[in-house]
Amino acid sequence: MKRILTTILLLSLTLNLTYALSPKETRNVSKYLQDISVTIRSEGKYSNSEGSGVLITREIGGEQITFVWTCGHVVDNLRSVRTVIEAGMPKKIVEFSDVQIIKELVESGRRVGEMKMAATVIKYSDADTGEDLAVLMVRAKDYGKASARFHLNKEDNIIPIGTPLFHVGSLLGQFGSNSMTSGIVSQVGRIRDKVEYDQTTVTAFPGSSGGGVYLQDGQYVGMIVRGAGEGFNLMVPIRRMVRWAEEHDIMWALDPKLPVPDLKTIKDLPVETAGSKDVVISTKKKGKKEQFLIRIEDKTSTVGEFFEN
Repeated sequence: MKRILTTILLLSLTLNLTYALSPKETRNVSKYLQDISVTIRSEGKYSNSEGSGVLITREIGGEQITFVWTCGHVVDNLRSVRTVIEAGMPKKIVEFSDVQIIKELVESGRRVGEMKMAATVIKYSDADTGEDLAVLMVRAKDYGKASARFHLNKEDNIIPIGTPLFHVGSLLGQFGSNSMTSGIVSQVGRIRDKVEYDQTTVTAFPGSSGGGVYLQDGQYVGMIVRGAGEGFNLMVPIRRMVRWAEEHDIMWALDPKLPVPDLKTIKDLPVETAGSKDVVISTKKKGKKEQFLIRIEDKTSTVGEFFEN
């Protein structure tokens, strides 16, 4: 009984953190999350897609280079595979067309415009058989100054159920860019198709895919990738992003304390890799649709807004 009462007390204290921030702190965190949030627009040959992304900035060779974390299924319509011959043997090469990054410009609470930049996909894992993660690099130098702060505490990397959270993403695409919602961690360790997710009640809509989920102090703890409604959404927890980054030698894209490779090394990274570091050519199943993907997809000339079924 004592253990039950202790658990209830801890949960109550956690939930009360929702109201712990002062108005000034709330404004500061909100502005910061706005600064690091962008819309991802991928315009392919046969379909267009919109989702969300989060900026990080690293200094390379004396220049500020901006990278973007998003999910794989937002950019998968830009993926193509071609065959080349090397040493008399065929080799498959995975390539991506450029992605468009859109940054909302707001002054004194009013939208004053937007800034568009091209970005290239430097690392990708697909939604069907992989981690559904992607890292982009903005082509323009000094694009952004703000940078996401990731929750990298390996000794305490599971965010407890009941913890208050924020989500900032492009709900309904660019129309709802930088929308901020709130919720809690509603479950941890959901397993779907042998992949781990955490469950959250933060409000998400088509276009939220790739958007960050944050503690109330602004620390990034996960990425929205799937949703089945306003109160049931799944995120890639930061602990899974860390495992993927460590496996593919890109932890510098999460941890600012680590050295960043030079641009040539980054550009030479295999864009799509397995544990062996070899390129993997995934086979898409024709007609298969992921029930819970929450990007905006347009297969005609008019943007459609829907949960894929």
